[in-house]
Amino acid sequence: MLRIEPVASQIPTDWLIPDWPAPANVRAVCTTRAGGVSAAPYNSLNLGDHVGDDPAHVADNRLIFQQTLGAKPVFLNQVHGTQVLQLGAATRQASKADACLTDQPGIACTIMVADCLPVLFTTLDGRWVVAAHAGWRGLAGQGSKGILEETYKTFCSLALMDKAQADMEIIAWLGPCIGPQAFEVGDEVRAAFVADDAHASKMFAPLPGGKWLANLPGLARQRLAALGVKQIFGNDGSLEWCTVTQSSRFFSHRRDSVSGRLAVSIWREA
Repeated sequence: MLRIEPVASQIPTDWLIPDWPAPANVRAVCTTRAGGVSAAPYNSLNLGDHVGDDPAHVADNRLIFQQTLGAKPVFLNQVHGTQVLQLGAATRQASKADACLTDQPGIACTIMVADCLPVLFTTLDGRWVVAAHAGWRGLAGQGSKGILEETYKTFCSLALMDKAQADMEIIAWLGPCIGPQAFEVGDEVRAAFVADDAHASKMFAPLPGGKWLANLPGLARQRLAALGVKQIFGNDGSLEWCTVTQSSRFFSHRRDSVSGRLAVSIWREA
């Protein structure tokens, strides 16, 4: 069930707050279309600076977003790859990566989406936070090594180096994305997943003409479970999470072609 509740009075009640057992010092949020200044078709809180919106409006929206978070969001140049970037105070905006992580308070790992799947991670001790961008290409990767596998490997490596491990359990939250009732793909997409994992075939429903309906959050849940992530929350593939069908709430490139971008952020408080 998708639960929405504000974590602070200034956060629009329409935004999504993950319902997961993150520690008290870890905060996370997913924007919706609400709360910004952009005009149609980017109305109103478009946070993407690469989609044709008025740059002044995007700048205003990003300022609104940062002030609402009370943390500094770092926006990436996402390329549907598998590069993972560690964020620090000197990290530049638009650095090329499709996942980012940090142990620094006040820096918000941020992913922009308009149909792709955002995935957040943290440890139960709250020492590290992570955000990943999982479109189908990045999720599939090469040889079962996609963005989630690379993110998990980097996350574990840094967290284990950080301290003598007391509690390394990792939890994950999946945000809104194109749903399994709307994500029509060709046979090459199914083949990219099934080639390395026969169980992935369960996440594709056949359509006439050799097409398939793909369950993107279901594929991500399979990948996370294979990595040993036992606690996975958020998007379960139900209609309320679908960016395409929930047009008044979410941006969708598949639906609109010209579209704004949502932001999903996770950060540590001091």
